[in-house]
Amino acid sequence: MEGPSLTAACITAFGVVFVVLAFLALVIHLVALVLPARALRTDPAVVAAIAAAVATQQPGAQVVHIKENP
Repeated sequence: MEGPSLTAACITAFGVVFVVLAFLALVIHLVALVLPARALRTDPAVVAAIAAAVATQQPGAQVVHIKENP
């Protein structure tokens, strides 16, 4: 009695992995819709460090707006 060929086993495994990954992607997408990401808050220590660095480089300068680049 002969089992399935190696090619058929590989194709079946590939298909199963593809279906599982597609299902997980759908679950992650649904979780992201239900639980949206929170807005980032600026840490007061970071604000103080940036203000100190600016004051060191440009005496008398004032930090008005801090924006983080993605």
